[in-house]
Amino acid sequence: MNIVVLTSSRADYGIYLPLLKKLKKDKFFSLKIVAFGTHLSKQHGETINQIYKDGFDVAYKIKTLVKGDDSAAVAKSIALTINQFSELWNKEKKHIDLIICLGDRYEMFAAVTASVPFNIPVAHLHGGETTLGAIDNVFRHSITLMSKLHFASTENHANKIIQLFNSSKNVYNVGALSLDNIKEIPLLSAQEFYNFFKVFPENPVLVTFHPETVALEKNELYINELIKVLSLLELQIIITMPNADTMGNMIREKLITFKKTKSNVHIIESFGTQGYFSCLKFCSFVLGNSSSGIIEAASFGKYVINLGDRQKGRDSGSNIIQCKVEKKEILNAINKIGNLPKLNKTNIYGKGNTADKIIKILKSNSVNFA
Repeated sequence: MNIVVLTSSRADYGIYLPLLKKLKKDKFFSLKIVAFGTHLSKQHGETINQIYKDGFDVAYKIKTLVKGDDSAAVAKSIALTINQFSELWNKEKKHIDLIICLGDRYEMFAAVTASVPFNIPVAHLHGGETTLGAIDNVFRHSITLMSKLHFASTENHANKIIQLFNSSKNVYNVGALSLDNIKEIPLLSAQEFYNFFKVFPENPVLVTFHPETVALEKNELYINELIKVLSLLELQIIITMPNADTMGNMIREKLITFKKTKSNVHIIESFGTQGYFSCLKFCSFVLGNSSSGIIEAASFGKYVINLGDRQKGRDSGSNIIQCKVEKKEILNAINKIGNLPKLNKTNIYGKGNTADKIIKILKSNSVNFA
């Protein structure tokens, strides 16, 4: 089976990794990787190099980002991505049995949109989820509707896909692929973490804050409120930088300026999967609005203060504390964590065997794209 996997960022590549390893190893599959989006951006760490480091070839490198992060830049990037991928699909259509894509990013939406006229089957991971605070919500459901095969992360998310099509055909609840990494990737020791990132982890607060791309006008207020909270914390703070979303640069610049005034604050541009999971192991709790807090943190027994509406609508476990992006509310949530019971690492998103489930389904006779 000739499979093309689309990866547009360090985040989705890290999720794909356990599946990519199995696809590469299994002679039933011929694997090609297409890297685009922030993978090719110096500002975002040129994370295509991590793909090479992990021993994979990149069949196609496609530049799709444009200068800026405002609404017009995002729209232009979508147009550029569709144009670039239309050429790729036209060239490769006879040699592809299945495209695999993940998630909800606008650049992923554009790449899949370009495939539709060529009738190339698409398999979509993490469909059926809802994120009311991000325009990604629209892109995710659109990708789902353009796909023929669906690998959902929970039963509830699978049921939402079934409702979209009024059919359960080719819809599978396989769990979250990222949890496979927790079982397979060796975590760094504190000294190794320091050697890689020049930060010695001392029960840090792990912070990731992405812009809310629905309520754009509130993002400056939100990041200012978060910085007010962080300025009061005496704990070590490790911040990972936001996605290439509208107003992402504004948040990035404010965080960099804030870091200059605080010796207990450290900024990591690109953790990679091993680094990020290692930080999850060491951290005292997670603060922000990243999907990783919703999906992966429970497997490390970590509480997550989930800020605002960006992830609102996704299935969440008992480790999630939903919080408004307001200084007083966030401080109350932080104080609350100290009195909560220890978590048992149960995760509603699965047990870390998702890649095997996907491989088995791809090899079975039950998948029919007709």
